[in-house]
Amino acid sequence: MITRRAFLDGVAGTAIASTAIASTARSYAQILGSNERLNFAVIGLNGRGQAHLSSLKANQSTARLAYICDVDAHVLAKAATETQSEFGYAPKTEGDFRRILDSKDVDAITIATPDHWHAPLAVLGLRASKHVYVEKPSSHNPREGELLVAAQRKYGKHVQVGDQQRSSDHSIRIIGQIHQGLIGRAYFGKAWYSNNRKSMGTGKVAPVPEWLNWELWQGPVPRSPYKDNIHPYNWHWLQRYGTGESLNNGTHEVDVCRWALQAEYPNRVTSSAGRYHFKDDWEFYDTMVTSFEYPDKLISWEGKCCNNMKYYGRDRGVLIQGTTGTVLLDRAGYEVYDLDGVKKDEFKTPEKISSHDLLSKDSMTDAHFANFIASIRTGEKLHSPIEVGNVSVTMLQLSNISWEVKRDLKIDTTTGHILNDNEAMTHWSRTYEKGWEVHV
Repeated sequence: MITRRAFLDGVAGTAIASTAIASTARSYAQILGSNERLNFAVIGLNGRGQAHLSSLKANQSTARLAYICDVDAHVLAKAATETQSEFGYAPKTEGDFRRILDSKDVDAITIATPDHWHAPLAVLGLRASKHVYVEKPSSHNPREGELLVAAQRKYGKHVQVGDQQRSSDHSIRIIGQIHQGLIGRAYFGKAWYSNNRKSMGTGKVAPVPEWLNWELWQGPVPRSPYKDNIHPYNWHWLQRYGTGESLNNGTHEVDVCRWALQAEYPNRVTSSAGRYHFKDDWEFYDTMVTSFEYPDKLISWEGKCCNNMKYYGRDRGVLIQGTTGTVLLDRAGYEVYDLDGVKKDEFKTPEKISSHDLLSKDSMTDAHFANFIASIRTGEKLHSPIEVGNVSVTMLQLSNISWEVKRDLKIDTTTGHILNDNEAMTHWSRTYEKGWEVHV
């Protein structure tokens, strides 16, 4: 068995001998080295991991699914059956990601685990000489974001953050036009997300299911008893594992505003929020309003977890306002208005987009994976490299910190650090389970 300490002290151990693939006519093309495709391992298969599998299938000419991995044996078995049917061959299955990182046959890993694992696993992947596609948020706390940026620079592998709208053709087109002056000087971005999530209830301490590796599921987090309302989804709303709706979905919308406004770290962050709808184990807010202030622009974020009242007919999206007009943009298209609110142009995709879709298998994700693969194979510029994605993630983490300390935060616009507030800076990092600390 691989111990935590032994693994952390040296990822590059003896490679696991790979199992020969049956040499049928159909599987021969899958043999490692038979073509120029990159060998992928998808880690975390419940929820968003399904979209990773779908996008790898869409990119089969340049990517091969070598491994699938999950600490939930039921999820892993189900995925094994589905991938065999969908891909036409059987990837290797693994319950412990460390054995995947120890394999020299894997070129890249994708991470769709709970949030507390994103940055620690990404750093371990980089240390093991793997390219990394990591879901948003790319870190659980701002310090992990700094460490992940540092690790990418140290090891030189590619890290793509799962802000897939950066690879949307219509988003690229309209934001390019905004940058060229379509609505004059853009100065305000309004971002929102709404859903009608139900209560997570009050959990009870229960025996760990025999099919779940609870020890590895917790990983970097200080140990606590297993409760019956955490796995597989409600960990999002517990601070030791998740990051709240702002990082779960707000990261996407705020990232688009930042992209459109060409904004980096703000000067000030002001956030108000609360848990109003239900009384349960949910530790984060269900309603939040945040302002990110700049000398010459403003971004607002509004998250509503438990009320799906739409804005502008959309349950998620952004509004970009400028000196001569406005652009309303979401994953399904855009509309352009003049200063009087008269529509001048619009574009709609054939895809239907909903905040209730927790998997988001879509063409944007397919394109985001294609961009990641091309960056590795041909040097194409990443659409959301970690040094870019981390700024958006850190901004929403600052939003959470402002909510926790109940006051405005003044920000160092170079580093994102909080100025003149030692108490607030105590939230910059977290406490780890001994032996699972993040080391670059």
